[in-house]
Amino acid sequence: MSKLLKKKFIKIVKKVKINSIKSIYHAKSGHPGGVLSAADIVTYLFYNELKLNKKNINSLNRNRFILSKGHAAPLLYSLGVELGLLKKNDLFKLRKINSKLQGHTSRNHTPWVEANTGSLGQGFSFGIGQALACKINKTNNKVYVMIGDGEIQEGMIWEGAMFASNYLLNNLCVILDNNKIQNDNFVKNIIKINPLEKKWKSFNWNVITIDGHNFKQIKNAINKFKKEKNNPTLIVANTIKGKGVNFMENNPLWHGSINIGQKNYERAIKELSNE
Repeated sequence: MSKLLKKKFIKIVKKVKINSIKSIYHAKSGHPGGVLSAADIVTYLFYNELKLNKKNINSLNRNRFILSKGHAAPLLYSLGVELGLLKKNDLFKLRKINSKLQGHTSRNHTPWVEANTGSLGQGFSFGIGQALACKINKTNNKVYVMIGDGEIQEGMIWEGAMFASNYLLNNLCVILDNNKIQNDNFVKNIIKINPLEKKWKSFNWNVITIDGHNFKQIKNAINKFKKEKNNPTLIVANTIKGKGVNFMENNPLWHGSINIGQKNYERAIKELSNE
């Protein structure tokens, strides 16, 4: 990635992170840690692989993204503002009654989010269904799905993993946000999920491991996925929960749902602005 393009993405990611934290603060609850860990990758996908706008939002002939870890919904909403799909004032209505910005993604209110997610594992299965439909319809569309590391403790994930490789869904790219924290503890203290790469490779997936905050590595991984001829791809993105806010980083407290509070909010915005 060129220096100019990298600077552009850093600027966009910064705005997306700040707006996400603002919306969670005004809602007085939300999941800041997982939003910040996923922001680099999801922003890259939206600007380079999805290229969503008001004109193509209802088109069937485009790439798809499903946020299976639906509690990180503020990230998508903040991207929606940057892409002109939402108004900035909408962000301050997050989690409010009758607001179109629900705490977990809802395609009834924001159809471009693709799927209602929050029950862990279901967004992954939904994405597999979309990838299979693209195969059946003989389209060249790609389907991207982001899952959480705690989410892969669900049995539905492994059923889907078998299904996707069995049907040779090489148009499916799953990104694992491997921030190593779930709910109120570290993943390793709840149910150990390693060795990740060996497990997914044994299910006949093309597995790529990257630093999920490095745009060059993100780009290279996506390019490798697009060259895969047979199997679905899993990108194990090693990330930092709460990335960019010192007191949130690697701290299970900031998974959510949590009231950020005025002092922490001001500190978080300051740190993200200077990131």
